[in-house]
Formats: sequence, structure tokens, C-alpha cells
Amino acid sequence: MPGVVIIGAGPGIGRSVARRFAREGLPVALVSRTGTGLDLDGALTYQADVADEDGLRAALDAVSAELGTPDVVVYNAAIIRPDTPGEVSVRAQLDAWAVNVVGAMVAAAHVAPAMARRGSGSFLVTGGMPEPKAAYASLSLGKAGVRTLVKLLDQEYGPSGVHVASVTVAGPVAPGTDFDPDDIAEHYWRLHTQPRDRWEQEVLHARA
Repeated sequence: MPGVVIIGAGPGIGRSVARRFAREGLPVALVSRTGTGLDLDGALTYQADVADEDGLRAALDAVSAELGTPDVVVYNAAIIRPDTPGEVSVRAQLDAWAVNVVGAMVAAAHVAPAMARRGSGSFLVTGGMPEPKAAYASLSLGKAGVRTLVKLLDQEYGPSGVHVASVTVAGPVAPGTDFDPDDIAEHYWRLHTQPRDRWEQEVLHARA
């Protein structure tokens, strides 16, 4: 039975999104560097570093072998760190870009064609940094890349019925704040269930 695949399944947004979809009865598969289950009963767990293309593709193949072509894939992996344009080395920039942008592109290229052949599915990406900040150079560049990638993927797969969108989180995620992960998770479910004639490409979660 198809379900939801969460790539970058950490204890914040990843766990809340998993719980939100699980409440609707969807099987949940979690892909993370550690391969942990986040204390979610019944969740399938897979280990992969999103910067390792072969490893990420192998994990997604394993998910599809178990569940079939996913109904929805959530790409939630990111390198979040303060760094300025003058202090970030080339290697560090490339490492951040590989996780923040390229991993999402690899995941989409691996699963979206099967969704398109089926004529349905959602590929949702966690975005951020609606305005660039010099104190977060690599993250600002990465989230700008995510915004462009979503548009490219929509052009490629949207006409075949795949809803590609991002949830842009404009602040630090923490329970009990304006950026509570449980509140943010509602956006992913709403995007996944939107009628095709009302598809949104980006949702902004900002301070109330």
C-alpha cells in the first residue's frame, strides 16, 4: 500500500509530518542518516546520506519495493548553520548545496517519474529563508535553490499530475512557538490533499 516517505526524518518537522500523515492511515517510511524510527510505531526506517546519490537511490528503491510508488515524498533534509559569505570555504558550500538542493533533485528524479506514470502524487520540499541573510549564506543560497528547483520540477512533472510544492519556514522550529513543528506539519497534509485546480507551489509559515 503506497504511503508517505520522509527524507531527512529528524525530531522536528520530520517527526511531526510523519505523525500527521500516520493519523490519516498512511504507511510511513523514514529515511535518515541514522536510520532511526523516531518512536513512531509501525514506521519503516531506512538509512541513507542524501549527499550519497547511490545510497539515497537504494533507500528509495527499498521503500518502493515494500510500499509501492509513494503517494507523497517529503524532502526535509538540510544543513542549517550560521556562516557569512567571507568565511565559507568552497568545500563547505558544496557540501551544503549537495544536501539542501541536489539531494532533493535526485530524490525527485528517482520517484516522480513513477508518480507521473500513475497520474498522481506529491513531492513536497521544506524551504526557508524567504529573504536572504548574510549571516546564513549557505542556507540562503540553498533555500533559493529549493525555490527554483520546485518550479523546475513542477514544469517537468506537474502536467502529469504530480503536485510539487514547498513549505517555507521563516523562523527557528521549536515546540510551543510560532514555529511549532506540529503546526507546520499541517501545511504538508493540506498541500497533499489540495484539488488540482487549487494547487499552490509555495506555502509560507511565518510568525503569527
